[in-house]
Amino acid sequence: MAIKSVAKEAQEIGLASDMIELGARLQVLQAETSLSYDRLARLYREVKGCSPPKGMLPFSVDWFMTWLPNIHSSLFYSIYQFMAAHTPCDKSRALVEAYRLYLEQSSAGRLEVGPDEEPVLSFTRAWMLLRFFDSGLLQLSQCERCKGGFVAHAHDPEAGFICAICRPPPRAGKTRASKARSTPKSPASKSRKSEPAKEPQARAGGHVSTSVDVPV
Repeated sequence: MAIKSVAKEAQEIGLASDMIELGARLQVLQAETSLSYDRLARLYREVKGCSPPKGMLPFSVDWFMTWLPNIHSSLFYSIYQFMAAHTPCDKSRALVEAYRLYLEQSSAGRLEVGPDEEPVLSFTRAWMLLRFFDSGLLQLSQCERCKGGFVAHAHDPEAGFICAICRPPPRAGKTRASKARSTPKSPASKSRKSEPAKEPQARAGGHVSTSVDVPV
């Protein structure tokens, strides 16, 4: 029976904890670590305070081709390439550090970022993006105008390629979330109950008493 290294297990637990904090699904943790399903599920409950979500992972290459996801995925993959080439991190740790830098850069300069606002590129989709590159389904094409590298379908012609930033679609940025942020909230109209007009008090005899100031 092979004896597992305690230090190696501690490293995997730390890596899994970091991935869980960034929003990794349980399937991602199983692929990146050698920990058992029960230990990963228990670790997920300790970190997140809830049970891990169930269901299949998002498996769509076309999602990365849409306008905003393409920009964010291209930013993340460029950061990941730099981390993998210029740091001693392994692939899993480079993924974690690159995603942290992506979150920092994607929220930089934004005035209103809600604490519960989800990033455009989730950690699970970032992990799937690397799998798509490793399997040869995606490539990084260079834009002719800005010379930046952007995610594109594999074997697409690179001649005449223009990125989504240099040539945005007509309805770029017109999402429900952006409309909700840009529309100023109208002040709540205060409902004032109409007060009944005060009628002059009537005397016992039925006559109305009126006081008139007559100038002398």
